[in-house]
Amino acid sequence: MASWSPSPFPLLAGLLSFLLLCCPLAASVTPSGGIHHGFIRKPSSPEIPVFREAPAFRNGEACSSPPGNATIHVAMTLDANYLRGTMAAVLSILQHSTCPENFEFHFLFMRLEPEVLSSINSTFPYLRFRVYRFDSNRVRGKISKSIRQALDQPLNYARIYLADLIPADVKRIVYLDSDLVVVDDIAELWQVDLEGKVLAAPEYCQANFTKYFTELFWSDPALARTFEGRRPCYFNTGVMVVDVEKWRQGRYSQKVEEWMAVQKQKRIYHLGSLPPFLLVLAGNIKAVDHRWNQHGLGGDNLEGKCRALHPGPISLLHWSGKGKPWLRLDSRKPCTVDHLWAPYDLYRSTKPSLEE
Repeated sequence: MASWSPSPFPLLAGLLSFLLLCCPLAASVTPSGGIHHGFIRKPSSPEIPVFREAPAFRNGEACSSPPGNATIHVAMTLDANYLRGTMAAVLSILQHSTCPENFEFHFLFMRLEPEVLSSINSTFPYLRFRVYRFDSNRVRGKISKSIRQALDQPLNYARIYLADLIPADVKRIVYLDSDLVVVDDIAELWQVDLEGKVLAAPEYCQANFTKYFTELFWSDPALARTFEGRRPCYFNTGVMVVDVEKWRQGRYSQKVEEWMAVQKQKRIYHLGSLPPFLLVLAGNIKAVDHRWNQHGLGGDNLEGKCRALHPGPISLLHWSGKGKPWLRLDSRKPCTVDHLWAPYDLYRSTKPSLEE
């Protein structure tokens, strides 16, 4: 079982933090590739939440030593608007892991404020992580307006280019959205046998697959033949295990882009980055147990009404949809499921001007 102890203040960390804050794209890394900073400062921007420091989770006796021999790579996007969710997600992963020191996080960002990196460093002083800038020009002119503005943000499309952004030595990665918490050891998901597939995710074959595409799509004989030879099922792209090498070799980023180009000419779907993933991969992924994505807890994409949990075991809770738990809790109008997210909330409600 994982254990924890209070975090000491690392020597020379102030210099490293200074270099990072001045030049965030040239962040200093350890030989193992993780960023270790301990210079603790409160964010100066009133838009950046203030967080309390998380426990320093340590590996259990059964873990590989040194941890680098069994690194679990996790990718997430990093956005100031979702930072509170990201912090909760990271805490939940570490807290429920038998080998929390084995994780390396890969954060994708578009505009990274120094205060955001400072928050990560002060909240998780021993976290191994790297940051990568996603150039929004990659999707300039390729994004079509969807039913919800949040789905149209360029960073929402960064997952398509994940294999181009992370180092070549990373062969497999777990991609996670920022509006979720993990309540089980994610090493089990990481170790899933992909059986030669490029991607693994829970499949939902009971869902009405046709609704993810417009009548124009299904009425066009050429487009409607897209799924011939496959049994397409809906899967949610907020929780995926990706074989990065196969993704690169199969040029999957380009395949997804091709469908985004079709969408610009004909409106064949309504939902952001999800449908082009389905067009390329639905019916050709490794299905994993539904407990790894109890999704839809944020309600639908228009109103975000409360939803109850689906029956069955749960390893991951996902607030996909319009409603986010931190916003509903702050509004004092939470849904019942939002109280399951609250224990992982590291937000510290103090005035930004106060200094320790």
